[in-house]
Amino acid sequence: MAKIFPGRMTHRREGELVVFMIGMRINRPWRPDQWLPAFMAMGPMLVELASDPTSGLLGCRFTLGAGGPVLVQYWASKEQLYSYASERDAAHRPAWAAFNSRARKAPGAVGIWHETYLVDSAESMYVGMPLSGLARATEHVPVVARTDRARDRMTGGRTEAEPRSA
Repeated sequence: MAKIFPGRMTHRREGELVVFMIGMRINRPWRPDQWLPAFMAMGPMLVELASDPTSGLLGCRFTLGAGGPVLVQYWASKEQLYSYASERDAAHRPAWAAFNSRARKAPGAVGIWHETYLVDSAESMYVGMPLSGLARATEHVPVVARTDRARDRMTGGRTEAEPRSA
């Protein structure tokens, strides 16, 4: 069983942070020949990224949304995310080509989507939770007096006028 942190915890991250959300919607459940390969393609990509400490992937979280599976990924930079997406020898390119080939044969059977966010600042709170989400992907730290309020965590305990450290 995962270790539970009973106190108030948050995350800490200096530098660029990118949140990448990717998901799929199963529009025709009776067509597993269309949606199952798309679903199964993500595993090898995550293994590939996790095995390369220079990939830029900080961590991820899998959830089920109303329309289907959703993967939230945390990246060290948008350049590393874009680099992986376009790398010819990585698992992503052949998976994307295979998806497009299947989609041409059965348009609309499965939908895929993604959203990319370059995060200027982020706030988090975890109480009575195991290590998860942004805190798992970055640094898991206790809430202290200077980060007691959400507003304070959003600025990293700095006043709005104080610059971020480089």
